[in-house]
Amino acid sequence: MNVYETNQVRNIVLLGHGGAGKTTLVESMAFVSGVISRMGKVPDGNTISDFDKEEIKRHFSIGTSIVPIEWEGVKVNFLDTPGYFDFVGEVEEAASAADAAIIVINGKAGIEVGTEKAWELCEKLNLPRMFFVTGMDDDNASFRTVTLALNERFGRKVAPFHVPMRENEKFVGFVNVVKMKGRRFVGSTSQYEECDIPDYLEHHLAVSRESLMEAVAETSEEFMERYFDGDEFTYEEVSNALRTHVMDGSIVPVLMGSGINAQGAKMLLDAILKYFPSPEGRTVLGKDMSNGEIVPVVYDSSKYMSAKVFKTLVDPFIGKYSFVKVCTGSLKADSMIYNVNKEREEKLSRVYVLRGKEAIEVPELKAGDIGAVAKISSLSTGDTIALKGAQVIYDKPEVSVPYTYMCYKAVNKGDEDKIASALAKIMDEDLTVRSVNDSENRQTLLYGIGEQQLEVVVSKLAERYKVNVVLSKPKFAFRETIRKKATVTGTHKKQSGGHGQYGVVVMEFEPSGDLEKPYVFEERVVGGAVPKNYFPAVDKGMQESVVKGPLAGYPVVGVKGTLIDGKYHPVDSSEMAFKTATCLAFKQGFMEAGPVLLEPIATVNVTVPNKFAGDVMGDMNKRRGRVLGMDHIAGGKQVITAEVPMSEMFGYGTDLRSMTGGIGDFSYEFTRYEQAPVDVQQKEVAARAEEKES
Repeated sequence: MNVYETNQVRNIVLLGHGGAGKTTLVESMAFVSGVISRMGKVPDGNTISDFDKEEIKRHFSIGTSIVPIEWEGVKVNFLDTPGYFDFVGEVEEAASAADAAIIVINGKAGIEVGTEKAWELCEKLNLPRMFFVTGMDDDNASFRTVTLALNERFGRKVAPFHVPMRENEKFVGFVNVVKMKGRRFVGSTSQYEECDIPDYLEHHLAVSRESLMEAVAETSEEFMERYFDGDEFTYEEVSNALRTHVMDGSIVPVLMGSGINAQGAKMLLDAILKYFPSPEGRTVLGKDMSNGEIVPVVYDSSKYMSAKVFKTLVDPFIGKYSFVKVCTGSLKADSMIYNVNKEREEKLSRVYVLRGKEAIEVPELKAGDIGAVAKISSLSTGDTIALKGAQVIYDKPEVSVPYTYMCYKAVNKGDEDKIASALAKIMDEDLTVRSVNDSENRQTLLYGIGEQQLEVVVSKLAERYKVNVVLSKPKFAFRETIRKKATVTGTHKKQSGGHGQYGVVVMEFEPSGDLEKPYVFEERVVGGAVPKNYFPAVDKGMQESVVKGPLAGYPVVGVKGTLIDGKYHPVDSSEMAFKTATCLAFKQGFMEAGPVLLEPIATVNVTVPNKFAGDVMGDMNKRRGRVLGMDHIAGGKQVITAEVPMSEMFGYGTDLRSMTGGIGDFSYEFTRYEQAPVDVQQKEVAARAEEKES
């Protein structure tokens, strides 16, 4: 593959709902550009993008893949992203490296939740974008319905560039609304020829042309005045206005075609070259290491080399690839690179361009281009590489925080180290997967965006790394405390010849009022009933007792223990005896002082469209939650804030998607502990007792 200058590169991320046709669209563009001689199909598992075993098995994208296509002297790097929400981290990483986006919509399904999420991501990152309506060969696909819905949802800046031609219920061609010329496909191929505009399209074409002219008129006051005066814009004026304002995001074109038949792929490639920006002149934000200030860095091949790692691919056979976007200078093979984040210099042997799973070696990558480097173990997603002495570090991709989690265990004993090593590689690939060791409950937790993602991780562990784990419902971090006061005596006596063991403590247990601390120890011993040198042993007994409470084996908090009396023997008493006596007193006193379980409470923020607010609040009540407030935000949405027991949040991500059709979002953080209801306490105590027996 040739080396391309910055102005000859386009970096395009494909976004959209799961099943909209992104992978098929990329396949069709690879076909018409000559990259492949025969189109693959997702159900057959032979597409360029979906090469992972899990993707082939499940028939949908799981990771982002890059497909560079050379077209008219320009290299277009397509980043094909997953549409299913569990793999949003892959989408966010890809979008952070893109300069523009194509939002793919199924012509039959119309606007879906994934369409709206894609638009929101483009707004957040300020990406120029266009819509591509695919599946136009389907009899039930309606381009007009989709464009009207897009106008209604996203405003008048959405403008149709094409109008489909249908004859005998078949998709046979289109009219270019900008040029006002007809194009007819040659059979069911991607080839087309110029033709007259059919009479039956007169009304529909007039509406679409009017919509396009409105979008052009709104780009300047002069155009707006001329539009209201009834002036016609020339083709050059329309074309230049569209080029300028598609690039700045104030006009969003709508194109269409059929991915399966590769119809519309050529027009889309032409539109990308004409309307989407190259990285040249654009900036990327970096932090100046010398003063900590955020500085804009212009993509420029003439400067020193710097690049950012935006994704990692770990293959068990060919090793680790780090996907990079070069920001300044040229990344050359056989050069030294410096990992700015880890302050480590490495020898770079080869530079690659990845096309799906195919690695194509290139001599260098210029600023703005995307490629990969292999087998540099120190590189991680988010790292900055540069020449040694570089003072700029680039931001890491901002990915969603995972809140769904399950407990996992090795099926075969002795596989723990293998599992830890395999999970480390999976977490290198996907920043939304996390493994957490919960030592308190003696469990290991696997975090992800959703349950489907966790299932895929388990499947990858089995297929790629030959280790098996089983997922189960996690234990929750309850606490134990007391509500009353109790005075008890703890006695430890043991005689076994020679020195014995003797210690008696009389202790008073009561709530300390501070749930942040496990316990408070005091003494009110008079007359030397217990010598002072045994007080630390009593304290140590308290310290050991609060680790696992007598009620259900959870850590104890908020207990005050006061030593008020006791007995000792000048020969047989020891620190061990008084510590043991204290442990005995603690168990008895705790159970007599009104023991209760405390459950963790989380503050939850749920963001949903207004129409779902009632359902979400009703569901919160079912989960024993308390709604604290509702805030209206832009886009007709509300943020509902509530306090909910952590145990009731298990599986909430899946339930929220069901309630809101996938558009709801949530986050939570631990707030405090509260006394659990009687039924919850009884159930938990019984469960722990059963666990001990087994």
